[in-house]
Amino acid sequence: MGAQPATAQDAATAPEAVEDIIVTARRIEGPMWEVQHGDSTLILVGSIDGLPRDMEWRTDALVSAVEGADRVLFPIQGQASLADVGRLIWRMRTLTRLPNDRTSADYLPPELEARVERITAEGPSRKSMLMLSADLMEQGGYARRARPVSEVVRRAARTSRKPAEPVGVFRGDEIVEKILTTPPEAYLDCIQKAATAAEAGETEGNRRAEAWRRRQVPAVLASPLEQATNACSYWAVMGEGERLRGIWNGAVDEALSQPGVTVAIAPLRLLAEPNGVLDRLEGQGLEPIGPEWRPSAP
Repeated sequence: MGAQPATAQDAATAPEAVEDIIVTARRIEGPMWEVQHGDSTLILVGSIDGLPRDMEWRTDALVSAVEGADRVLFPIQGQASLADVGRLIWRMRTLTRLPNDRTSADYLPPELEARVERITAEGPSRKSMLMLSADLMEQGGYARRARPVSEVVRRAARTSRKPAEPVGVFRGDEIVEKILTTPPEAYLDCIQKAATAAEAGETEGNRRAEAWRRRQVPAVLASPLEQATNACSYWAVMGEGERLRGIWNGAVDEALSQPGVTVAIAPLRLLAEPNGVLDRLEGQGLEPIGPEWRPSAP
């Protein structure tokens, strides 16, 4: 009998609590969308990689939204064993250098090789395509020592003891095997776009970060650095893009089938690309409330 009044009170205050979380989430710096389906509320926060660690952006609203949520979803993570780490260390030369003393000139078309040499002010590179692309993107404003959006959320979830999990887990041995055995030719699109980002320069990379903070989604997606970041991602290089989309679509559907509030940190491009998560939700008759994600019609 004593429990009944408390239950009634919880039922009466739950909608108000959800509304408080939504209002708080709308103050998040960076792209955020709210999707409601019955008694389920999903807050999608679009993240990008390589944000400057010293960039000024307020995280208090994001932290507060996590503290008020019922559950939190993170991007896919890899679980590596000590054996996986040891294998990477053992094969470090494979990870950092091209095979058989070859150079970038053996793999890149002459025009692209000439661009890369102009950017680096060096001759043909012996670095692996993975390392070369990272160097080029850094010249385009990509911060290697970044503060990921997901890390802010992880800390908030741990502090507030909220249920939190990645949308998927990949085995470390699978990731290591693909990284070590993928041929340099698979990085051609990555190097092409990374060179374009480097030519645009660090200032253009800073504009990308500011556009993200101000929720200017089409400007972020059109940025040379953002396009390079996408092309050089594990998912793009390994041809796993469709697999990634399927995992996120399934996670979003599952979140919208559960009552309460879910905060999900997802790659911005995956959310806002044509036929991406937001387009799919809208096609299902739902209304993602947040910034416009499609480019303006010419």
